[in-house]
Amino acid sequence: MQTQLAPPYLGSPDGQTAQDILRKCVHCGFCTATCPTYQLLGDELDGPRGRIYLIKQVLEGVTPTERTQQHLDRCLTCRNCESTCPSGVEYGKLLDIGRKAVAAQVPRSSPQRALRWLLKEGLTSRAFAPAMRLGQAVRPLLPAALRAKVPQRVAPGPWPQRPHARRVLLPEGCVQPAMLPHINHASARVLDAAGLQVLRLPQGGCCGALRLHLDDHSGALAQMRANIDAWWPHVRPDSAQPVEAIVSNASGCGVLLKDYGHQLRHDPAYAAKAQRVSELARDISELLPDLLPALQRKLALADAARSPAVPRPKLAYHPPCTLQHGQQLRGGVEQGLRALGFEVQTARTEAHLCCGSAGTYSVLQAGLSSQLRERKLGHLGELGAEQIVSANIGCITHLQSGTQTPVRHWIEVLDEALTAAAEAEAAAV
Repeated sequence: MQTQLAPPYLGSPDGQTAQDILRKCVHCGFCTATCPTYQLLGDELDGPRGRIYLIKQVLEGVTPTERTQQHLDRCLTCRNCESTCPSGVEYGKLLDIGRKAVAAQVPRSSPQRALRWLLKEGLTSRAFAPAMRLGQAVRPLLPAALRAKVPQRVAPGPWPQRPHARRVLLPEGCVQPAMLPHINHASARVLDAAGLQVLRLPQGGCCGALRLHLDDHSGALAQMRANIDAWWPHVRPDSAQPVEAIVSNASGCGVLLKDYGHQLRHDPAYAAKAQRVSELARDISELLPDLLPALQRKLALADAARSPAVPRPKLAYHPPCTLQHGQQLRGGVEQGLRALGFEVQTARTEAHLCCGSAGTYSVLQAGLSSQLRERKLGHLGELGAEQIVSANIGCITHLQSGTQTPVRHWIEVLDEALTAAAEAEAAAV
């Protein structure tokens, strides 16, 4: 694709990045076949190829309109198109540049600005946790639409206290500890069972993804720098006991952690540190192959004690887009769980498509989001599973709002099995 960038972008870091990406595109249109919004709306401008043309026009000097912004807003940033593209077009990076350029020229309405401000400030505020606890306390009294956004509170259980030579860092600045705290606790217990100690650093905050996708790029970069400052004593190469990984159990956060190096590449004070964070970032599923032997030994005790009439639950797994497309990690969760004795299946149809959560998308584009959720739940329901599992809090809460089937993080299911194994071992003694 030929480009002639307008003077404001010519030679700028964003302009150079966008130009390099645009020139890889060969107009083939393969991306439209796997784009959720194109499948729903059938509009070329609501598919990756059309959005690429819109962004190219803006960067070449065409004045964007509210319609331009609407088409870019409708993108879920699922990056399915990147998995499909034969030319390696980094659409996600291009979309961030395009949205920033359009936001600088197209003012949003007052209601839109208010809602976006509330999302980016409220969800990342320290007041979010007490507000969520209050919402959970009065959950039965809430309107149905709001109740669907407030998960029932579940006791997280104990945090393991044993020290281990191997240590990892688990960021806790997400909304997850406030909404579903048992996911982090379950992760810590599973890693503890395999001989890894999980460090908790309350100084860290949101990874920056919320602000980045709500047009607040400077705020997102500030959050990234704050996290790097909080984590650096434990991740710096010359630390007395550096952690071996920064582990994320929310794939939406993990995909950005792996991109810190790119996001801060032009910051002389943080570029090297950000690259170090990206190099250490791991989705928790990436640790499974190394942990399997230890976990298999522990689960064997529970298998021996469990009655054949009480098998483990049949699981339907929904791979989040941020895991399978953003991080390009496919099959690891399913293979790991199967190796540990679980029966797990993915949807026979459209397993690659987004469930419609996409961070704040379910709030900002509620209609499209609901259509994609029902489509996804229909495919998962065909498997006849007792539980649906996923790897990202956004997907989990979004899917749960549309079904009575329990939707959980896969690490919770593994944690339950290990707890049963520990109880079987104690009973045997």
